[in-house]
Amino acid sequence: MIPVNKNDELIVNIIDYGANGEGIAKIDGYTLFVMQGMKGEKVKVHILKALKNYAYAKIVEIIEKSDKRIENVDCVYYNKCGGCDLRHVDYKETLNIKQEKVQNLVNKELKIDFRVDNTLGCENYEYYRNKAIFPVSSDGYIGFYRQNTHDIIEINPKENLCKIHEKEAQEIADYIAKKVNENKNNKDILRNIMIRTGSKTNEVMCVLVQRNDKLLIDVEDLVNKFNNIKTIVININNKDTNVVLSNENKVIFGEGFIIGKLGEYNFKISPNSFYQVNSIQAEKMYNLAIDKINLSKDDILVDLYSGIGTIGIFASSKVKKVYGIEIVEDAIKDAKENAKINNIDNIEFIQGDSGVEFSKLLKDIRPTALIVDPPRKGLDEDTINNILDLSPKKFAYISCNPATLVRDIKLLSEKYNVESITPVDMFPYTKHVESVAILKLK
Repeated sequence: MIPVNKNDELIVNIIDYGANGEGIAKIDGYTLFVMQGMKGEKVKVHILKALKNYAYAKIVEIIEKSDKRIENVDCVYYNKCGGCDLRHVDYKETLNIKQEKVQNLVNKELKIDFRVDNTLGCENYEYYRNKAIFPVSSDGYIGFYRQNTHDIIEINPKENLCKIHEKEAQEIADYIAKKVNENKNNKDILRNIMIRTGSKTNEVMCVLVQRNDKLLIDVEDLVNKFNNIKTIVININNKDTNVVLSNENKVIFGEGFIIGKLGEYNFKISPNSFYQVNSIQAEKMYNLAIDKINLSKDDILVDLYSGIGTIGIFASSKVKKVYGIEIVEDAIKDAKENAKINNIDNIEFIQGDSGVEFSKLLKDIRPTALIVDPPRKGLDEDTINNILDLSPKKFAYISCNPATLVRDIKLLSEKYNVESITPVDMFPYTKHVESVAILKLK
């Protein structure tokens, strides 16, 4: 029998954190997920939804408060939009929450006596995102989606800036949306505005995601007002799906790309190419992975899911040869260009599915080192089997999803032990955590 019902109010103790940073309470073994609950607190909650094995609840009164709770959250949008999850928590405590998130998965799935490292924190945890996507309402304002909905929460950068996106990105998007809305013939053509900013260069790309290729803005006016804008692109997407960008781009100003700098290297960034949104943390993460596998000039390195070539280029000076494999065609084009820009001649990029192209590559070479940085779904079966067959001694797994990371480590455990797992706070004040795992051949 379920011990609670919808709309019940009761007093509970928060004993742990859930995977999304929410508080967890127990009633006779039954789990309550408490929105913005913090470990160690006693709270009065209101039950929002009761299911067979767990329920969702919100706090109506804090009876005993955690000393890690932030009383006056610094963002007026926090309890409305779904961009952040943990702004009510002291920053250092958010790092503990993320370490525990990874540790709990290791304990549950791997069942080994192993301690996950402390989370690598971020010194600059405000206005850190170099890529911002703003949905545009039919009334011509920009905003963010309310969590788990398509309701747009309006933001007004002139009065209150979002705390995680670059300041100028918000100002540019707001200006574009208002200018487009001045002409009623433009209604509902503009769907999203994406602003990308090159790290250390401050070059700005504006991408207008539209239902057609109609020119909605005065390009000269926009570029004169915001001098950092180097290119403007229309992305034509008339499909009603959750996919923001199509593959159809029309450049209306500039060259269709910007340059960002990571470490000593320059990277060409196109509208559809993957580039870490927190450049400072990305640099730390790549260096951590490369240093921990102790690369040498005799090594042949394969960089799977190589994107625009950031990791492979970072590692190129330490090894004999790098092969990067990536499925996104535009990313491969940028990667090849990035190798030229940085005068790197010991790197080769291959476009195609990682599992398929890795298999082909292994017929001709025997790599000695491997770095993988897969999407949230983790490694596919072919790639797992290829890694087990190859059995490289030097192996770093960079992950944006600790659940699939731990799953894949378990699949690789017949040949590998875990040497270290270091969570990296790529997205401060959110539930998300990146990790760098170093696997050691048995």
